[in-house]
Amino acid sequence: MIIRRRLMAGVGILLATLATGLGSALPASAGETPTQASPKVELVLDVSGSMRTRDIDGQSRMSAAKQAFNEVLDAVPEQVQLGIRTLGADYPGDDRKVGCKDTKQLYPVGPLDRTEAKTAVATLAPTGWTPIGPALLGAADDLEGGDSTRRIVLISDGEDTCGPLDPCEVARDIAARGIHLVIDTLGLVPNAKIRQQLTCIAEATGGTYTAVQHTDELSGRVKQLVDRAAEPVVTPVATKGADSCTDAPELKPGLYTDREKFAEHRWYRVEVKPGQELRASVSVFADRAVNNDYGMLLRAVTTHGREIVRGSEAGTGRTDAISSGLRYPKPEQDEDEQTPETVCLQVSNSFSAPASVKTTPGMPLELTVDVVDAPDEAADVAAFGLGHGWWLLGLLTLTGLIVGLLFGWISRWRIAVWRTR
Repeated sequence: MIIRRRLMAGVGILLATLATGLGSALPASAGETPTQASPKVELVLDVSGSMRTRDIDGQSRMSAAKQAFNEVLDAVPEQVQLGIRTLGADYPGDDRKVGCKDTKQLYPVGPLDRTEAKTAVATLAPTGWTPIGPALLGAADDLEGGDSTRRIVLISDGEDTCGPLDPCEVARDIAARGIHLVIDTLGLVPNAKIRQQLTCIAEATGGTYTAVQHTDELSGRVKQLVDRAAEPVVTPVATKGADSCTDAPELKPGLYTDREKFAEHRWYRVEVKPGQELRASVSVFADRAVNNDYGMLLRAVTTHGREIVRGSEAGTGRTDAISSGLRYPKPEQDEDEQTPETVCLQVSNSFSAPASVKTTPGMPLELTVDVVDAPDEAADVAAFGLGHGWWLLGLLTLTGLIVGLLFGWISRWRIAVWRTR
């Protein structure tokens, strides 16, 4: 038996060696996949004097940005080439011409040395002007070269102070170069003018604008954008939801965009086969001033109107995006009953706005739909129909009844034992 095992091991090693030799002899086009260029990202940080303001989690905006940057630098994917550029970090004077040239590359775009990058960020102190336009031009130059994806992430707490060079026009000029560079913007102050300028910059290049007022929100959003640069780009497909499930468009797995008016309901349809799991998520972006205290709802409903499962989220005006998601695993059926089920997805919101705010067009929403093989042992309550509520109510009632009977029996037994003593 031992000799047979050794013989089989020797044969296995010989076959592995031959396979390795044959693999190395194959041409690169047949045995290897072409390597993709590393994506490039540059973080552009506002270090102007207003970053001294202490209104983010009890600390200054600069301190919050440094803390967020340290967390982001620890999480940057290995394949991403990352750089850091500052604006308003060096000149504290009143000369506009000098102040509007105050932008420099703090850390060059390339393979990341986390310790070196953190040390560079630690030296920053709020100083001068807010030359957003010149900083964007400098960042675009920093990212030149190669065929990789390029992304600028701009973090600022104020408007550009170096007109007439309009940063929105700068972003349009960058987009016109055709270098596939996306600019995402993050605002640290929920101000209407700041929101308008940063939104214009982002939209000019197909990027996103997000308002953040907490350190964890800032670090989480920047991490997400850096990770997005490392992933293949998915272009959202425009769709138009209906007023009812009957007229709703049928969606395949993918990423979709739509617009939803204030307090509106939008319907979509998805086909789910037995043994599959529907995973859906939606984000609604408040791209204008809205009243505080709002919410959104994502429901999966049958064609007969019975709710299967829901996801919901609420906000209080501290962020410009609100998201929710749901999962619905459809159990396996007999081979003769493999008919797909039409699941209706309803997206609703409870946004409202002051009378001076235009309500048209609707707010942009982003809907992600995925249909995957359902897990063998689904942990989601929707697998048991608990999303509708009645099963859960029955289960709780039965549990309460059993616990009550056991408690009563134990109490009577203790009284009987006490009497015999």
